[in-house]
Amino acid sequence: MVVCVCNAIRESQVRDAARAGSLTPCQMYRALGRQPKCGQCAVVARAIIDEERTAA
Repeated sequence: MVVCVCNAIRESQVRDAARAGSLTPCQMYRALGRQPKCGQCAVVARAIIDEERTAA
């Protein structure tokens, strides 16, 4: 699933960034070498990151 249309970030990339230590959407963007644009994806990205942190 595409989480961020502006940056073409997929759910798997968000999960990988979370597993690598990203705790926030901003950290995820930095880890992926991207910058936030419209911000619409932040809520979904945060939910995925939180899910990965809970599973760890």
